[in-house]
Amino acid sequence: MTDAVRFEVLGPVRAWRGDVELELGPPQQRAALAVLLLQEGTPLSPSQLVTALWGGAEPRAAIGMVRSYVSRLRHAGVPIESVGGGYAIRTGALDVTEFERLLSSPRAALELWHGTPLSGVNGDYAEAARERLVQLRFTALEDQAAADLAAGRHVDLTELIAEQPLRERPRELQMLALYRAGRQAEALELFTATQRLLESELGLDPGPELREMQRRILAADPSLAPPVSRPSQLPPDLPEFVGRASLTAALSEALTSSRASMPVLGIEGLAAIGKTTLAVHVARAVDFPDGQLFLDLAESPDPLSELLHGIGVTNLPASPSERAALWRTRTSGRRVLVILDNARQHDDIRPLLPGAGGPAVLITARRRLYDVPHAQWTKLGGLSVEESVALLGHLLGEDRAAEAHELAARTGGLPQVVRAIGERLASRPAWTMAEAMQRVGRPAPGAPARPPECQAIEKPYESALAELTPWQAWAFERMSAFPRFSASTASRILGLPLSDALILLESLVDAHLLESSGPEGYAYQEPVRLFAESMQESRNRPIMPEAPEVSMKTPLKEGVGEPYTLSSAGPSGGMADALA
Repeated sequence: MTDAVRFEVLGPVRAWRGDVELELGPPQQRAALAVLLLQEGTPLSPSQLVTALWGGAEPRAAIGMVRSYVSRLRHAGVPIESVGGGYAIRTGALDVTEFERLLSSPRAALELWHGTPLSGVNGDYAEAARERLVQLRFTALEDQAAADLAAGRHVDLTELIAEQPLRERPRELQMLALYRAGRQAEALELFTATQRLLESELGLDPGPELREMQRRILAADPSLAPPVSRPSQLPPDLPEFVGRASLTAALSEALTSSRASMPVLGIEGLAAIGKTTLAVHVARAVDFPDGQLFLDLAESPDPLSELLHGIGVTNLPASPSERAALWRTRTSGRRVLVILDNARQHDDIRPLLPGAGGPAVLITARRRLYDVPHAQWTKLGGLSVEESVALLGHLLGEDRAAEAHELAARTGGLPQVVRAIGERLASRPAWTMAEAMQRVGRPAPGAPARPPECQAIEKPYESALAELTPWQAWAFERMSAFPRFSASTASRILGLPLSDALILLESLVDAHLLESSGPEGYAYQEPVRLFAESMQESRNRPIMPEAPEVSMKTPLKEGVGEPYTLSSAGPSGGMADALA
């Protein structure tokens, strides 16, 4: 399927199909395209196009020229339809349509602006359309300034006032900004100057909003004081963030969707796969003017209290239920984004959900949480080979990374593996890529030293292993001799009934230590398999033990495992009880 054409008129008239810009021809031909685009699918006859392009001063062969423009634009790839003797464009994306849709989020709308709209297009029709769009831009700028002031940020509207000296709203907002900055005299002088200008230019007095702002400033109205500073708790974005473009766009769209009273999104995946990194990257791509809260649930002793402190609440109610109610009340209707990082199976997320009508929630977890109401979960996988090479390019330089496709493929796209290997190679600039392929990686058992990248790669897997039950850990290590295997193979190797083997394997899929590969098929990601294999080798387990052995400090229940020793025949006790 060919890529849809996208059009821009908020600046020069331009068009693309995919990443390729279309050649639209001379200015008057671009003007014909702009007129059709601004009709938003309504057909225009050739004579109507002539009127729009030349007014009453059209050349003698104007109809023929219009038809020639249409023919050339079609040849360039513009999807112009013939409708009832006229022409229309009914497919493709137009920046004006998106701009008007986003006016309720003015910062996002203004990002679509690329200069004077319909630049290079002349005529009365284009001038009227240009003036309408310019006025919409001024409204968006004013709305963004008002939102910034409401969030406690400083604004300076000097340039906007100079562009539109007779618009009163920028002057009202500028008076408020000056007053909050401690410049009351300048704020009142701006009102006086505005009063003189309106009287001399229009013979009018300032409007009621401007007069009310002067009155409130003179009275030192306490409600003019800036609000409590909005929370801004996000960790920094990674400068070398690569890939995940479509997922970032999908999550951003879902978080800002008006269809949900409170979007709750979850990102699940293997330890160190990049869940937190993606969540922070997405959070920095969306506009939540009332603030962004970030809470690491694995580190917080009292999550609800931390969230309340984050929005400025200092006197906390005594009971947890009262705190949860206060949290919902204070966040209801506010455009605030809450990131709940490192959520675990035993965490109760529900009291941490804010009030409806504005907030959004983004959760990261190693395993999906099934008791979070209305949550939409996304499983995060590894990077593609191309994305892995791009990440290596940040660490090694693009020239050296260009030779690393085979090495990148061996990483399974796991970001911490790519990064650890990249940093190792960066410390050895003399190594060729062929040498790197031989030297990088886990050494054989009994090697006298362990390369430093191994610890960086395997530390997250060690923490994931510690969260397994003994049965899960035993199966995870025992099957590592097989990169891919069926459930029936696992049943034979583990010495379990097929139904029990399936339950055990699916629990490892839930922990993202195995991947499903077709009906009753399973596979390791290669770095994870090598880790599992090394753990089995380090325990020196016999292949055929005389009797199962198990030494544990806690019962076989789901949760963090304790030190244990296991035979290859598996732990003692019931496997179903161990996974309950």
